[in-house]
Amino acid sequence: MKKHTLAATPRTLVGRKVKNLRKEGQIPATVYGKGVKSASITLSGDAFVKVYKETGETGLIELHIDKDLRPVLVHTVQIDPVSHATLHIEFHQVDLKEKVHAKVPVEIVGESPAIAQKLGVLLTVLNDIEVEALPTHLPEKIEVDVTMLTQVDEEVKVGQLKLSSDITVLTDSGLTVVKVGHLVTKEAEAQAAAEAAAAAEAAVAAGAEAPVEGQEAKPTEEKATPEVKPTEEKNP
Repeated sequence: MKKHTLAATPRTLVGRKVKNLRKEGQIPATVYGKGVKSASITLSGDAFVKVYKETGETGLIELHIDKDLRPVLVHTVQIDPVSHATLHIEFHQVDLKEKVHAKVPVEIVGESPAIAQKLGVLLTVLNDIEVEALPTHLPEKIEVDVTMLTQVDEEVKVGQLKLSSDITVLTDSGLTVVKVGHLVTKEAEAQAAAEAAAAAEAAVAAGAEAPVEGQEAKPTEEKATPEVKPTEEKNP
């Protein structure tokens, strides 16, 4: 596993004053964890973005706060919805000897023959898999090989993923990760519409009349059968 490091300094500024840090390219952050004292820090925005692209939320980071070394995972990244700038980071300090739960992102590798031949479309059903492992054994991503998917409706389930024995998968093994779905083109949609229209015309021609939307179909009126009176017999 690649080693990732970040340098940070203790932070005393809080509240609105942290805006000045962001203007200088620094990001306010917090470190917390089980049995450890929380710390407010600041670190380089550029350095964090570079490391975060490689680690995501499952890659272990060695966070250096002055002379203090803390093994951490990125827990939460607060992003400005307008500028997309990083506003705040929460780091979770972990015990390297204690297993943690994490959601590891899925990455598709290879090319499905069914997709290459334009028989269908590749559908990613799960974007991440929940696992349990020691912090040093957490994968930064889980690769899903789709080169064996040759036909429509073929799929890869969680139970088929090949992972290290150091990792316990918590996601249901029967769930689908990726699947080859049916290819729906504009031509196919037009053909389906034409077939539906033809079927409707055939129904009308056969004498079936569809009720107007919002109204109930009127029952067919039955004509009354004229009453036949018995012939009166005359006395002789």
